[in-house]
Amino acid sequence: MSILSGKNILLGVTAGIAAYKTAHLVRLFIKAGAQVKVVMTPASKDFVTPLTLSTLSQNPVYSTFFDKGNEENEEWNSHVELGLWADYMVVAPATANTLSKMANGICDNLLMATYLSAKCKVFFAPAMDLDMYKHPTTTESIEKLQNFGNVFIPPSTGFLASGLEGEGRMEEPENIVSFIEKDVINGLPLYNKKVLITAGPTYEAIDPVRFIGNHSSGKMGFELAKAAANLGGHVFLITGPSNEQISNSLIQRIDVVSADEMYNEVHKYYKSIDIAILSAAVADYKPKNIADKKIKKSTDSLSIELIKTQDILASLGKEKTTQFLVGFALETNNELENAKKKLNSKNLDLIVLNSLQDAGAGFKTPTNKVTIIDKSENILEFNLKSKAHVAQDIFNEILRTIYA
Repeated sequence: MSILSGKNILLGVTAGIAAYKTAHLVRLFIKAGAQVKVVMTPASKDFVTPLTLSTLSQNPVYSTFFDKGNEENEEWNSHVELGLWADYMVVAPATANTLSKMANGICDNLLMATYLSAKCKVFFAPAMDLDMYKHPTTTESIEKLQNFGNVFIPPSTGFLASGLEGEGRMEEPENIVSFIEKDVINGLPLYNKKVLITAGPTYEAIDPVRFIGNHSSGKMGFELAKAAANLGGHVFLITGPSNEQISNSLIQRIDVVSADEMYNEVHKYYKSIDIAILSAAVADYKPKNIADKKIKKSTDSLSIELIKTQDILASLGKEKTTQFLVGFALETNNELENAKKKLNSKNLDLIVLNSLQDAGAGFKTPTNKVTIIDKSENILEFNLKSKAHVAQDIFNEILRTIYA
């Protein structure tokens, strides 16, 4: 899954021959999972039709401040709303004319009004003939836009509409999308960081068909993995049996079954990890002996001797060097006291407490209610939220602590 998945991208199209490439560019943004809206300059409609871009983006295309569909009911196109809607704005192709207007604040069409209203990062991909591109006024416009914080997508060298060959050809759509993805990832707080997350239950075998387990679905851990990837982290998601699905190129899923398997996989990666969050509901005990054949129901009672599993979290606390270590505590009584004890005894940096006493929290629910306690035993309580929002809260606190 692309880092652009779920993002709102506003594409500004100007009047250059390279506008024909925007149909493919819109398609690639959609394929990456983004929502796309298009704003065209009036003259750009001579090169590509609004109908084409509307069909591909699955949204209306905007080019004027109001639509004259009906004289009695003219619809206003708000440049302010468009600018606020966008997570990223991309002007491609950006002609010499539009670059000059952007650099000097000349607001004579809907695209320029939207650009001046946008609060998001703006990318621009110039397209023009080679002499126009090399002209000092164009160079000045590009430098000014970069000084404003806009991101320059350099043109490539190739055959131009004039018949000449040289620099000024708008970069190919595939390369534009790749450029934006890399820029977004590089600017994220967990870029180049490795994050280890455990999720789900463990199943401890009794015989070939039965096991001891718990009701964990793994949803909380999977939401944490998604949140970490959205922040640019390279995620190692070590999960027990779970029906949760994930699709993101920054997440490496490692499936395990038992507590011993999870212990081994966690320790395989831990030394190179920057942040470790252990949210899995690991079994505390396992059968001492596993039957090699299915146990028959031949008696009125059955006794199974249990022994402790290896404490994964405690073992990581002992080995911790530079890692930021976060544990979870699911409690039913003396919640704060037990969580603080676990925080200190296992050498954690943060602990996330939730209680089965809270309605809507715990296993197999889409929501959770947590309290985060840091190393100094500062307590931060949160209301009931979706597990996706809880994951964001947890990472906000991790980043606040790391970069304090």
